[in-house]
Amino acid sequence: MTRTRVVWWLFGALSMLLLLVVAMVAFLWWVSEPAGEDAAPAPSASPSATWTAPPPEDLDVDEVWIGDLDLQSDLVLLPDSTLRDVVATGQGARSGPDGLIVERLEVEATVPFDEVATELGGGSTVRAADNGEAAVERSVEAFGRRFNVVATGSVGVRAGLLVVEPRSIDIGGPEILSRTLGTLVRELVTIEQPIEGLPPNLELRHVEVQRDGFRASLSGEDVILAAAGS
Repeated sequence: MTRTRVVWWLFGALSMLLLLVVAMVAFLWWVSEPAGEDAAPAPSASPSATWTAPPPEDLDVDEVWIGDLDLQSDLVLLPDSTLRDVVATGQGARSGPDGLIVERLEVEATVPFDEVATELGGGSTVRAADNGEAAVERSVEAFGRRFNVVATGSVGVRAGLLVVEPRSIDIGGPEILSRTLGTLVRELVTIEQPIEGLPPNLELRHVEVQRDGFRASLSGEDVILAAAGS
């Protein structure tokens, strides 16, 4: 099973579990009445103040719709990656023939440094640096010699990719050597990666460096958590 399908399945499983719980509670409420009360029927409950929109008018009897979602997990383990402190909020979750689609979804999650370093390859390590920057360390070969390179750079988002652009590159020797070899190895210590396995229409918007990884903010509209038939 690919990483993308695993993440889709994970998001879909969490959301469908919530849908089933809400549907069961709604059914029990509908078919029962308050115990020990024979007086006038209780007034109908007013809609929750947290709902941001009414159900769609074309909602079919076989479909399920939830106004608001609030999901969180301290740890999510996937076959090839790990996400920590995942918090997801959404509005307008609809389960129907097209799958499970959320009208608006926002996600906060920490991507551990090791996950990014693995994608970068070359025995790299990634860690937090001063002033909100990130540091990338790896060994490279040039002119028949092996050098230990430490690059420090700013963190940002470009076209949905997590980017660490080196501002300084230290080869561990004289400054003139660092400047000369820094140009040659710059690409090897530049991070420009997607967060793998995101559901369609969920995009990376912002990223910050924290002690244990990159804190990613993602959002999207009509996010497909589980496609029909997946």
